[in-house]
Amino acid sequence: MIIHCKRAYEAASAGDGQRFLVDRLWPRGVSREQLQAQWLKDVAPSTELRQWFDHRAERWDAFRQRYQQELAAHPQLLAPLRDALDAGPVTLVYGARDTEHNQAVALREYLLSHPRRTP
Repeated sequence: MIIHCKRAYEAASAGDGQRFLVDRLWPRGVSREQLQAQWLKDVAPSTELRQWFDHRAERWDAFRQRYQQELAAHPQLLAPLRDALDAGPVTLVYGARDTEHNQAVALREYLLSHPRRTP
């Protein structure tokens, strides 16, 4: 399973595979054509969690834990990502400046540690 994380302000590349915007808000100044990504707004952290986190590194561990709880409560929202991962690499696109403490990094970690269960 290959999952990349990339800022919305970085150009798409051939190795990205399928691209998914995992932000609740559309990144400023970026057009849909530039982004070349499917928007999974509902996979992003809830508005309340996003506002509480406020990209403060000291809240990172608590944010990851709360976000993973949100994801676990709504596994159906991850279906497009899991389907894409079955087909090849995926890039999670985000708008935050912090490349280490953002929802795409937390989502990547969650997907890698919770693979699709096959019946």
